[in-house]
Amino acid sequence: MPTPFPLDPTPIHVSDEVLADLRARLRATKWPLDAGNEDGHYGVRRTDLQELVAYWADGFDWRASESAINAFPNYRVDVGGVPVHFLRKAGVGPRPVPLILSHGWPWTFWHFAKVIDRLADPAAYGGDPADAFDVIVPSLPGFGFSTPLAQPDLNFWKIADVWHSLMTEVLGYSRYAAAGNDVGALVTGQLGHKYADELLGIHIGSALKLDFFNGERAWDITGGRPVPEGLSPEVRARLLEVEKRFAVHLSAHMLAPTTLAFGLSDSPAGLLAWLLERWDKWSDDDGDVLTVFSPDELLTHATIFWAGDAIETSIRTYANNNRYPWAPSHDRQPVVEAPTGITFVDYENPPGVGSASERIESLLASDRAGRYNHTSITCHPRGGHFIPWEIPEEWTDDVRRTFRTLR
Repeated sequence: MPTPFPLDPTPIHVSDEVLADLRARLRATKWPLDAGNEDGHYGVRRTDLQELVAYWADGFDWRASESAINAFPNYRVDVGGVPVHFLRKAGVGPRPVPLILSHGWPWTFWHFAKVIDRLADPAAYGGDPADAFDVIVPSLPGFGFSTPLAQPDLNFWKIADVWHSLMTEVLGYSRYAAAGNDVGALVTGQLGHKYADELLGIHIGSALKLDFFNGERAWDITGGRPVPEGLSPEVRARLLEVEKRFAVHLSAHMLAPTTLAFGLSDSPAGLLAWLLERWDKWSDDDGDVLTVFSPDELLTHATIFWAGDAIETSIRTYANNNRYPWAPSHDRQPVVEAPTGITFVDYENPPGVGSASERIESLLASDRAGRYNHTSITCHPRGGHFIPWEIPEEWTDDVRRTFRTLR
């Protein structure tokens, strides 16, 4: 007989007062001139943002989104003084494996919405019930509804400690699985490093070194390196494209997150612009973000940031990843001993890599390969940075395959 879940649900509810204040602020937005930005060279175009802001103020139905979120049991707990919100979908199968999913920035927990049911109840989607997971989807501390966060120093490796306490002490799982993307992949990698004996394995959407944020110039995605000589025009253009994609937010979040947050915490239009830039540029959307996110979906994620008052504490994570650098918990090799599955997408291929097989070969030839106990690596031709949202079927299949022999 299955063990009863130890917590009572706490449905998400954003007050009418918060929503009324949000709408008033949106209607009172003071707009910049934005002259000469028809091509988006200077960032998000006023014409695009104004349309979304108007809909957010007078058309978007947060209560419908809230109901969809509350279709899953939601919980709020205190883990060592850290507020943690998570939702759960109980696994439907003979022996569901506990699985914790970690998102990144500017993600919310709801970016996993398209894979939760698939992972928990594979038979409902034509899969094998033996692949079922007991799915736990938290908001990272300081993100979404895991607020207010008074602890000022949380970073990815400290969040991993919180997750391990949540899974083993609060929820009582003796062993569990973990998956994550973006910063959530570093959280997940740290779990596979520090707590390998208590994890069945991990699945990540990248294979960054856990010391990625270490160093006095970590805010500079180029590391201060000049563009190499002798590159072909195509490779040079791709190098600059990738660097520009991540340079602005990385440096701003690491060097002055609170300064930026004074504006973003006060202006929902400003908050939406900052998030929208990343959702657009990081998605495989061919220049039209609405091919990946509908207006309602964009505004659901934006409202989660706004209602949780989460922008300052979420972006400060970047600064803390550098200010409190990662240090290994052991000197064994590989650094991440837990069996590791990896999903790549062509949209994020580095310069000079033009196919799925080349992406896998590139990882295997790099100094990152030996840091993970990788057991499966897949690269998909479509999908962008928000992999579980953009290609949910493929990502779910990858996760199932990673853990199928580890149960």
